[in-house]
Amino acid sequence: MKQFFKFTFAAMLGYIIAGFVLIVIFFSFLFSAISDAEDMFNDKKDTSVKENSILHLTFGVPIVDRATNNPFEEINFNTFEPKKEISLADAVKALRNAKDDTRIKGIYLDLSEVNVNMANMEEVKVALDDFKSSGKFIYSYSEFYNQFSYYVASISDSIFLNPYGDLEFKGLRTELAFFKGTLEKLEVDMQVIRGSNNKFKSAVEPFMYDKMSSANKEQMTLIINSFWDYLVGTVSESRGISKDELNKIADELLINSPEDAVKYKLVDAALYQDEVISILKSKSGIDEDDDLNLVSLKKYSKVKPKLALDEEKDGDKKDVEKPWEKKDKLAIIYASGEIRSGKSTPEVMGSETIAEAIKEAREDSTVKAIVFRVNSPGGSALASEVIWRETQLAKAEKPFIVSMGRVAASGGYYISCGADKIYADASTITGSIGVFGLIPNMQKMFNNKLGVTFDGVKTNDNADIMSVTQPLTDYQYSYIQKSVDRIYNTFTQRVADGRSTTQAFVDSIGQGRVWTGNKALEIGLVDEIGTLEDAVAYATEVSGVEDPRIKNYPKQEDPFKKFLEDFSMNAKMYFVDESFKQELELYKQVTRIKGMKGVQAFMPYYFEIN
Repeated sequence: MKQFFKFTFAAMLGYIIAGFVLIVIFFSFLFSAISDAEDMFNDKKDTSVKENSILHLTFGVPIVDRATNNPFEEINFNTFEPKKEISLADAVKALRNAKDDTRIKGIYLDLSEVNVNMANMEEVKVALDDFKSSGKFIYSYSEFYNQFSYYVASISDSIFLNPYGDLEFKGLRTELAFFKGTLEKLEVDMQVIRGSNNKFKSAVEPFMYDKMSSANKEQMTLIINSFWDYLVGTVSESRGISKDELNKIADELLINSPEDAVKYKLVDAALYQDEVISILKSKSGIDEDDDLNLVSLKKYSKVKPKLALDEEKDGDKKDVEKPWEKKDKLAIIYASGEIRSGKSTPEVMGSETIAEAIKEAREDSTVKAIVFRVNSPGGSALASEVIWRETQLAKAEKPFIVSMGRVAASGGYYISCGADKIYADASTITGSIGVFGLIPNMQKMFNNKLGVTFDGVKTNDNADIMSVTQPLTDYQYSYIQKSVDRIYNTFTQRVADGRSTTQAFVDSIGQGRVWTGNKALEIGLVDEIGTLEDAVAYATEVSGVEDPRIKNYPKQEDPFKKFLEDFSMNAKMYFVDESFKQELELYKQVTRIKGMKGVQAFMPYYFEIN
């Protein structure tokens, strides 16, 4: 009995201590969040930006389309260290403010790691280019430049490389994973039904072939060549090196040392970081013996603009209109992730959530225009149709503008095509106008590998049409093919109507084919190469409202509920995410299939350009 009470008491004490710790953590985060919120609107916060400061940009964490407003998500619960994630809008706004801020003398790009997708980085580079027009400097330094980080560095006035560092410049490549051999070993027959002429709809190819089809190889070649041409063109313009010379450098692998990088003018000097710091001190007017005044982008994004502070000091603060006092609004609706029916999750765009967000913005009389920020590889055709319907209802009542992020393909293009105007980045992946269905036949696997057999009864001839324990009959296959073709016909008609062209033309550039933003502009799938900021500016102009308040949709999750979910889930996923990133992506491809319902409008599952 004593042992019983002993263990019971110990268990109760453990729960009490754990509960107390959670309460302490909760209120610590809460007070921290309140403090941060006060800092954003408190003039005293701005004194932390000293005179002769330099904006220090590192890209080791993502610049995301929409950052969370949840203070708990600002903490990594595996390490209890703060995250430094920043939204694209905040990053661009901070760079715009820094341009006119006399306290900021220049920008130091520390490019040891770049973990920002190319489309978002393009938008940051536009803001950096605008910053340079002020006459302020931008210097870059790294111990190692890969091709993407060098593309980012190319905007700099001077590029510095560690004397024993490295610079990669060799051209691009990509490769796809194919599962046909695996399925054969398991004796699983993946029954694929795609649009009758959708030869470019390569999302299904990993289950059909053991290598790329000629059509898929053609489109992937076009994509990586388009990326490379854009990258080389950007470097050529900024560094004053011809495209032919840059391609020769890549073809012959001429960069084998920092000295080679200087010789071929890809970098300006091979210097240690302390030598670069000395240059930065000199440029910003700091004595050699003093510390450099570096301000992170995350921190600076929370600082009130210098001009606004000066205006408040010169005038009456009561006369300054606060953002929340503006009645007329412009809505930005963020639509990110794989498209499925139901509610959204962090990685899934739920048709119910997004449709409701569009409806809410449409019915709000103070919202004068809508910007739809799409970042999706597609997904369920039905869910895409549900969202498309709401876009058309909104378009009938107020300006409806699309801004494409890294990817807006297949279902992602479906929900975009009916907009008044479509903006894309040069590197946006879009198009992929096509559909498919997948039905695995696992009869042999169950029979031969597991010894499991199935038997049953049915009321009608085709009641078992979607069974995974037997193959489709010819009649059933034909039935599904008609359904897939019908949905493809609807898809192409939606695009034709939205883009004011013919269905025949849409089919000629469709058939599942993927395009980059630049190519999409040439064939009329988008209207302009531009940033989210450009889309917002255009929406503001056509709405007729000067300086509207920005309202973001959909509403974000309850912070405390999300905190509890993340606290339990992050610990489980941490080691998997960190140790098996590539394997995890392949696993996600397989699990996506399990979650698919109905006909899909999906781009190629996963490819990475290196």
